Amino acid sequence: MSFLEVLYQQMGIKDVVDIGVVSIILYQILRIVQGTRALQILLGLVLVLCLWGIGLYYKLYSLNWILTHFFEYFVLIFIILFQDQLRSALASVATGRRVFFGVFSRKRDTLEIEEIVEATSVLSKEKIGALIVFERDHGLENIINTGTRLNSEIHSDLIYSIFQSSSPLHDGAILIQGSKIAAAGCFLPLSNNVEIDRHLGTRHRAALGISEISDAIVVTVSEENGKMNVCVDGSFYLCSNENQLRQYLKHLWSNEKLDKNLKPIQQRVVE
Repeated sequence: MSFLEVLYQQMGIKDVVDIGVVSIILYQILRIVQGTRALQILLGLVLVLCLWGIGLYYKLYSLNWILTHFFEYFVLIFIILFQDQLRSALASVATGRRVFFGVFSRKRDTLEIEEIVEATSVLSKEKIGALIVFERDHGLENIINTGTRLNSEIHSDLIYSIFQSSSPLHDGAILIQGSKIAAAGCFLPLSNNVEIDRHLGTRHRAALGISEISDAIVVTVSEENGKMNVCVDGSFYLCSNENQLRQYLKHLWSNEKLDKNLKPIQQRVVE
């Protein structure tokens, strides 16, 4: 009797479900850490595990003693090393954020997107730095509290005026919550990724930082060259013109289909 026949006879529906659930969890973990420094840490842990196996096989007592005590606290070490990724994954589960289907995504008013695109385009042409954060399912109330609450309608003139150098709020970020500008002058956490381009300034590092720990969409305008970028899940997507920015926002914020000519968005979770 072959191995497959034995496996077929002994496996039940419960075993298939068990394997399927574990496979999905492992797949989601790999998607979360893909393209981040966490992937390198994960590979390092795998190498340590291989080293432990070699130590057991060849009876390297000193090495085995060290690694045995290391793995006794593995759960605690794992939580410390991957705290940002675990927080992001748990927040996605807790909010039911389109983990497998996109049927619960909210439709956004086209007029709101047009107001944002219009303001961003003008800021880009005049090379005025800007940072606009769109809250999705992960709550950003802690970020809102760092700025000045506005709770105002989304209007291009207001966005444009906030980022003028004479404005006391121009150094921070605008945070959009639902159909309102919730706050301006908000401070964002900077990215700890040591592998990002050294030429990126504080504004872009802040965009990366908030996108790495939440599902927020971030629009940046560089004051050096006026380039517009959309940042999501720790990656930048260059927008050469306002039409590209419009399409990215409609795709991310309104769940519309993205033009095939544009760089596809790589999400950390299955949409």
